[in-house]
Amino acid sequence: MTLGHKKEAAILALLTQRNVEEAARAAGVGARTLYRWMCEEDFDAAYRAAKRAAFSQSIARLHQMASAAVTTLGKAMVDPNTPAATRVRAADRILDHTAKAIELEDFDARLTALERSTQSTTKHFGK
Repeated sequence: MTLGHKKEAAILALLTQRNVEEAARAAGVGARTLYRWMCEEDFDAAYRAAKRAAFSQSIARLHQMASAAVTTLGKAMVDPNTPAATRVRAADRILDHTAKAIELEDFDARLTALERSTQSTTKHFGK
């Protein structure tokens, strides 16, 4: 699906500007035109795909920064010069995130087992 240069520029502007009016200005089109394009199926699909890609990049950055964040929390927690309330808060956050990670791992393991069981049953009964 090829949208053309103006529409692609408009999608980029929608991702980087604060609102539709600013995006229209940045893309060199009128706001009414951009609003109309946003109602078009092809434009909307391309815009949603671009938003998903941008969000995916943000998630990747979070993963990259997670190690540094844990290190920062750990340093604050064990540093005797850090105020006690801050050390307690850091320890609480570490415990909270650890518990959530364990819950997610357990959920993923149960879901994987359920999917395998369902696939096995489906193959067995030929559905």
